Amino acid sequence: MILMYIFTQAGNYWGWYMNSLTISAITIVLSLFFSSMVGYALALYDFKGRNLIFGFVLFILMVPFEILMLPLFQLMISMNLINTYTAVILPAVVAPIAVFFFRQYAIGLPKELMDAARIDGATEYGIFFRIMLPLMGPSMAAMAILQGLGSWNNFLWPLIVLRSNDMFTLPIGLATLLTPYGNNYDVLIAGSVMTIIPIIILFVFFQRYFVAGLTVGGVKG
Repeated sequence: MILMYIFTQAGNYWGWYMNSLTISAITIVLSLFFSSMVGYALALYDFKGRNLIFGFVLFILMVPFEILMLPLFQLMISMNLINTYTAVILPAVVAPIAVFFFRQYAIGLPKELMDAARIDGATEYGIFFRIMLPLMGPSMAAMAILQGLGSWNNFLWPLIVLRSNDMFTLPIGLATLLTPYGNNYDVLIAGSVMTIIPIIILFVFFQRYFVAGLTVGGVKG
């Protein structure tokens, strides 16, 4: 009875569900793509300012998100992105934790493969996409789970930048079921049951790479 209420009458449940799926999927893809490139460059290329950039990444890791919310919100306003998917996704495209993770993993990749590829005439982008990126598969799988979990459960930032009911993500939408006139925790819990399915699917799909990605990435050499 409660599940039927959630699916048929509780606001825009399936719309919220699709919003969360869309945002999480795009966030995972973009974050893995750009963060892996940054981490790879910091690990295997020697250029001026590399240590400074990595130090900046570590500094951002130590800054609570609550401190960054106001400048990020002002940036979204200036870019006219309030109440859009882009406003939710953009701050997570290059995640400091993902950059750090990929850098630590890429340090253990053999540079000899890069030299051999250059001798064969491969471009730097070709080396990354055709040789190094496949070797980073375990780290990509592990970070896909972590980034997917974080994006799927993200509540605070979407709450700040999203305005209309049809744009809400699932955590925000479910929170609207609680009103000052009644705490319908039974309805809220029933609606939360379906929220674990995408994370379970994501973990099952990538779980065989998860442990390898976490352990190998922390070993140098």
